[in-house]
Amino acid sequence: MTEPRRPIVEMPLRVRYHECDGQGIVFNAHYMAYVDMCAFEAEKALFGSHAEFLAHGTDVVVAEANLKYRAPARYDEELVVSQHLNHLGTTSMIFDFEIRRAGTLVLAANIRYVFIDPATLRPAAPPDAVRKVYAALLPEG
Repeated sequence: MTEPRRPIVEMPLRVRYHECDGQGIVFNAHYMAYVDMCAFEAEKALFGSHAEFLAHGTDVVVAEANLKYRAPARYDEELVVSQHLNHLGTTSMIFDFEIRRAGTLVLAANIRYVFIDPATLRPAAPPDAVRKVYAALLPEG
């Protein structure tokens, strides 16, 4: 039996009033902000800080985002955003994100990040030290 994969991080957050639209639910663009916040928390967990990640001479940019809205979230609800590494390529990686409310899936996202050279902003393979950190997160098998 395969064990469920463990998330890199699980980031709790509470929906703020200004994040809700006229229908009383979280406006769709805010979910991407929640995912982005989680990505920085994962970077901090893996490298210590964003600055320490950048010190390796690499950075990442979002190249593709796919969000699937499953249930609405409303003001003052407590959510948990989790992140898993799905794929590690030569110059890119794909993460799966989930946003849950009390175990109910609110949103599933699949985000492709491209490693770049910070000086040129062009795609570039990450240094071996960075690749090793991410490779250790891939499911075995």
